[in-house]
Amino acid sequence: MLEEGKTKLLVDPGAYLLDEKTIKAWGKPDFVLVTHKHQDHFDETAAKKIISSRIKFYSTKEVAKTYPSIKFRTVNKGQKFTLGKFTVEVVHAEHGYNPLLKGEKEVHEGIGFMIDNGLRKVYHTGDTICFPNNYKCDVICLPYNNHGVCMGPFEAALFAKETNPILVLPMHADSPKFPADNLKFEEELKKNELKYRFLKIGESIEL
Repeated sequence: MLEEGKTKLLVDPGAYLLDEKTIKAWGKPDFVLVTHKHQDHFDETAAKKIISSRIKFYSTKEVAKTYPSIKFRTVNKGQKFTLGKFTVEVVHAEHGYNPLLKGEKEVHEGIGFMIDNGLRKVYHTGDTICFPNNYKCDVICLPYNNHGVCMGPFEAALFAKETNPILVLPMHADSPKFPADNLKFEEELKKNELKYRFLKIGESIEL
């Protein structure tokens, strides 16, 4: 959840560690951004509990097709738009593949988001493997749980360094199927002289 003034923007309200306390903590966001169709990034049942007439959902055509009961505004890579106090740019992501994702589970339209309040730019990579780019940001939120689906600790740290951030916020460490190596990622972040912070569940910080 990103908050600026009275604008609340929620990214990827998924199924992991999901309980009524978490859903309540989501509150009533103004906008919801979804990076791809997997349930750990968008839980339809939970989303319906926070829906109100003012909430607007944004994602790809693939996500909209997967969850037809939710009214998504579809977006494409390269698109920019304003959501309250934020400017959002849709950027490329390359969701990795392994045979467990064969068929309907395979992601064909993964995206990330650059979220800018005019002072700080936060880059939420979504689930992605490493790919060449020239993205720059102040804060990067990225996965490091590997298993072919996302970047591993080594390349995630290098990917983060290329964006020249003042802070790295590791994410996606809670998957029971694809456990993350926290110590290895911390080692790689230190090696690359990156400032980082592992947020605890429910913790908030000011950027």
